[in-house]
Amino acid sequence: MPSVRKGSVKPPLHPIYFVTIPDMSQLTHFDAQGQAHMVDVASKAATHRVGIAGGRIEMLPTTLALIESGSARKGDVLGIARVAGIMAAKKTSDLIPLCHPLALTRVAIEFQVIHASDHKASSVGCTATVETVGPTGVEMEALTAVQVALLTIYDMCKAVDRGMVITDCKLLEKHGGKSGSFVAGA
Repeated sequence: MPSVRKGSVKPPLHPIYFVTIPDMSQLTHFDAQGQAHMVDVASKAATHRVGIAGGRIEMLPTTLALIESGSARKGDVLGIARVAGIMAAKKTSDLIPLCHPLALTRVAIEFQVIHASDHKASSVGCTATVETVGPTGVEMEALTAVQVALLTIYDMCKAVDRGMVITDCKLLEKHGGKSGSFVAGA
């Protein structure tokens, strides 16, 4: 232990943190004893479910120009990222431990190119729309699709821009099921 000069204050050895413990009964992935479990959806009605998520990756204007021109060394960045997002949506239950494997009926990945302005960095926005007919929603599949599509853009462009930042990934909309619809910001 380092020596402390006379008159200096010793930092506490074990800082005390005050944390509010959530009411576990509100979290569906925990049973009454607080143990993690996969939610039983057998009694839930199969309805048309839609999940829409979005996010973006900020980059240098020169990186965006490479993507737009199709001259990135690894090929068609957005085409490959679209396929990666679709594959990720289909593999969500393999990545997120308590997600149900779902038969997806649609996965659509869209990109929006955003050029630098006074208030915004150059970026590529990504929106994933995922649909199924089943007893549970597809929000996690949409969020996973966005994250992996953006990570793929990072991977394909990192040789010229390691400072890219993935940001603003969130659920935008959810429709179907007992809880009805959710629209972010509404």
